[in-house]
Amino acid sequence: MREIRSSGEGVPETSYYGILANLFNEVGKSLKPRVRCIINIRNRGAGIPDGGLFTPDQFQRSSKTEPIAGLPPSRGAIEIKPTKDDAWITTDSRQVSRYWDRYGQVLVTNYRDFVLVGRNADGHPTNLETYRLAENESDFWDAAEHPRRLAEVHGERFTEYLKRVMLHAARSRRPRMSHGFWPRMRATPRLGSNTPSYPRSRPYEPPSKKPSA
Repeated sequence: MREIRSSGEGVPETSYYGILANLFNEVGKSLKPRVRCIINIRNRGAGIPDGGLFTPDQFQRSSKTEPIAGLPPSRGAIEIKPTKDDAWITTDSRQVSRYWDRYGQVLVTNYRDFVLVGRNADGHPTNLETYRLAENESDFWDAAEHPRRLAEVHGERFTEYLKRVMLHAARSRRPRMSHGFWPRMRATPRLGSNTPSYPRSRPYEPPSKKPSA
């Protein structure tokens, strides 16, 4: 991403789609079944998502890149925004709401924050597990200047996060609710400021088991 940005020829959002797709595909091929990202999937009545996550059973036998017509992405849609945007605000947008209504799960990202929008126990939209690579846009691009250090700090945890995102849609179809995702966290206004303060991401921690009565 830093090379594209430093060239001065990239645009804030779409120039980095390919990099994000490659990341998702690299993580997705380690899962069973594999998960593949396709950028700019077809309009199924809710608009054109920036991407979708598909499994092998959704692809034509004669093609590894073309999904079977009519089948929505089984692991959800993807909404991508520029690094300057706030991913938490985006989750409450009409656009994401339409995608959620159609696909049931949306991964929202501005390249530095990742927020999974899924369903709560009552079937309503809710922000689930999140991951933060950098606190703000400036910190993100500073970190991008040192990719090895960024990988050392986030590599393993971020990869495991993306795996859980890709597996969540499959698990949520089971009778029992999957564990490991947080309840929706609303923005809390910061006193003396017009800028909302959003919950900070933290590494995934499995829920503690309560002793049986």
